[in-house]
Amino acid sequence: MAPPILQLSGIGLTFGGTPLLEGAELSVAPGERTCLVGRNGSGKSTLLKIAAGLIEPDSGQRFVQPGSTIRYLPQEPDFSGFATSMAYVLDGLGPSDDPYRARMLLEQLGLTGEEDPDHLSGGESRRIALARVLAPEPDILLLDEPTNHLDLTTIEWLEKELAGMRSALVLISHDRRFLSNLSRATVWLDRAEARRSEIGFGQFEAWRDNALAEEELNQHKLDRKIEAEQHWLRYGVSGRRKRNVRRLGALQAMRQDRREYRGATGNATIAAAQADKSGSQVIEAKGLSKAFGDTTIIDDFSIRIMRGDRIGIVGPNGSGKTTLVTMLTGTLEPDTGTLKLGANIQMATLDQHRESLDPNTTLSDALTGGRGDTVMIGGQPKHVIGYMKDFLFSPEQARTPLRVLSGGERGRLTLARALAKPSNLLVLDEPTNDLDLETLDVLEEMLADYAGTIILISHDRDFLDRVVNAVVVPEGNGRWAEYAGGYSDMLAQRKADLTARSAESRKAAAADGKSSSSSPRGSKPAAKRRLSFNDKHALDTLPKRISTLKVDIRKLSQKLDDPKLYSRDRPAFDKASVALAAAHSELALAEERWLELEILREEVEGG
Repeated sequence: MAPPILQLSGIGLTFGGTPLLEGAELSVAPGERTCLVGRNGSGKSTLLKIAAGLIEPDSGQRFVQPGSTIRYLPQEPDFSGFATSMAYVLDGLGPSDDPYRARMLLEQLGLTGEEDPDHLSGGESRRIALARVLAPEPDILLLDEPTNHLDLTTIEWLEKELAGMRSALVLISHDRRFLSNLSRATVWLDRAEARRSEIGFGQFEAWRDNALAEEELNQHKLDRKIEAEQHWLRYGVSGRRKRNVRRLGALQAMRQDRREYRGATGNATIAAAQADKSGSQVIEAKGLSKAFGDTTIIDDFSIRIMRGDRIGIVGPNGSGKTTLVTMLTGTLEPDTGTLKLGANIQMATLDQHRESLDPNTTLSDALTGGRGDTVMIGGQPKHVIGYMKDFLFSPEQARTPLRVLSGGERGRLTLARALAKPSNLLVLDEPTNDLDLETLDVLEEMLADYAGTIILISHDRDFLDRVVNAVVVPEGNGRWAEYAGGYSDMLAQRKADLTARSAESRKAAAADGKSSSSSPRGSKPAAKRRLSFNDKHALDTLPKRISTLKVDIRKLSQKLDDPKLYSRDRPAFDKASVALAAAHSELALAEERWLELEILREEVEGG
C-alpha cells in the first residue's frame, strides 16, 4: 500500500466539557476514496477542517506530504471579496493549473461565470464552490456535504466527475447512494473516536451494527464480572479476612471503566401526529398548466392521488417541482385545468427553507410558539423537554438560540415542528437535508408507518427508493410524467437518467423549436439497440451466477444462524457478515442487469 500523503495522528479537541475528538486518526493515500460518517455533532466537519489545516487541534499531529495539493469544500463557502463567480473559481487555481478547466466546469454546471456572489441561490453557491475545488484536480479533495442543495441531475454529474478523477477523496454526505458509489473505505466517528474499516459505505451499516452489538456484549460481561467481584468482597472468606488488595484494586478499576463508559447515542423518536382518515381520493388534477411570462412550467398535467399513496417529485432545480406541489395542494391557482381535493384533508408541510426560522428565537420557543413549556402533539400537551429529547436535543439546549444550531439540528427542529400538527397528508420538501444517517433511518420508518398520504420532493435517490411508490419527473417544455415505483424503477422505465433525458430535450428543442413529447407513451421511438457480444455473453452467464450467489447466501445465512459463532470465533463471524452483505449486493446488481438485458432482447427480437 502506498504511504499516506495526509496523516492525522492522535487528534484531540475539546469545546468546553466532553471531548469532541480524542485520539482520532485519519490517513489518506494517493487515489484513496474514504467516507467520513457519524452522528450530527460527532465532529466530522471539524476533523475535515483539521485535515484541511483550518483548525488547530488541542493535541495530535498533522502531516502532509511535501508538494501535495489539498482542496477543501466547506458547507458554507465564503464569497466575500469576489465580484463574480469566475473570479472566485479562478482564485482557487495554482500557478500551473489550467484556467480553461475552470471555465469548462462552470459551463457544465450551468453557470456563466458572471454570477454576482451577493445574489446566489443555495444551489448556485454549491455549484460554484464545487467548480473551485474540482478545477485544480488536487491530490486530495476534502468534500463536506457536496450534494447539499444540488438537484439529481447535478448529483449524478458530480458522481461521474469524481469517479473519473485521480484525486483522493474524503467525503462527508448524508446521501447513501452517493457514498456507496464512491467510497472504498469508511472512517466512523463515534463518541470522540475514529474507527476505520477498509470497506465502502455499502457494507458500513452491517459492520457498525456488529461493532455495537459486540460493545453491548462486552459491557454486559463487565457488569456480570463487577457483580461477581462485589459478591466476593461482601461474602467471600478471603474477602472478610484480609481484603485482598490487588483484587480490590481490580474491582475499583472495573467500576471506573463502567462509570466512564459513554454508551452509543440513542436514535430519534420521530412520530407524526395523525388526524382522522381523509377520503379515499385525496387529489384529482386534470389538465393543469402554469406559465410565468413566456416560460411554461407545467403543461397539461393530470394525476390522481389516492389515500396512502407516496408520490415522489424529482427534477433539476428550476424545473417547477415546488410550483407543481403548490398547485396540487391548492395553494397556487393553475392557469388552466381543474383540481379537486378530497374530503377531510388535514395537511402538514415541511418547507426546505429553514432560514424562515428567526435565528434569535430559542429552541424551546420555536417548538412551543413562545407559549409556556408545553407542545401540542396531535391535540395533546407534552412537555417541551420531553419532545426535544425525542428529536435528540438535550435539556440544556432549551434556551439555545437557533443561530448556533448545526444544519442537522435545524433539520430535526423543522421536522419536530411540522410533525406536531395532526395530518393525513404530509408534504415534505427536501426533508433529508443535513440529517445524519441514523435519523434518516428513523424518518423512513415513520413514513412507512404513516397511515396518510405523502407528497415528497427530494434529491436523495436512496431515500426515494425506500419511501415512494410513484415518481413524477419533468420531460421537458413543461411536460411531466408519472412512473410507478421508486427512483431506480423510474430510471429503468425511462431507460435514461435525468441528465441524458434533459440533454435529449435540449437537442430536440434546438432542432425544431418544440419538445419531443410529454410522456413515454407519446415519445418518438428511439433507435433500436442491438445486443453486443458482451450483452449476449452476460445473458448466457448471469443465470448461473445468480444461482451460485443464492446458494452462497443460503450457506452464509446458515452459518450466521449459529448463536454461538459470535462468541466462539469472532473473526469468522465478521468475515461471514461482510461476505453475506457483498453477496446480497452482487445478487441485486446481477438480477437488475439480467432483467435489463432480457427486456432489450425481447425488444430486439420483437422489432
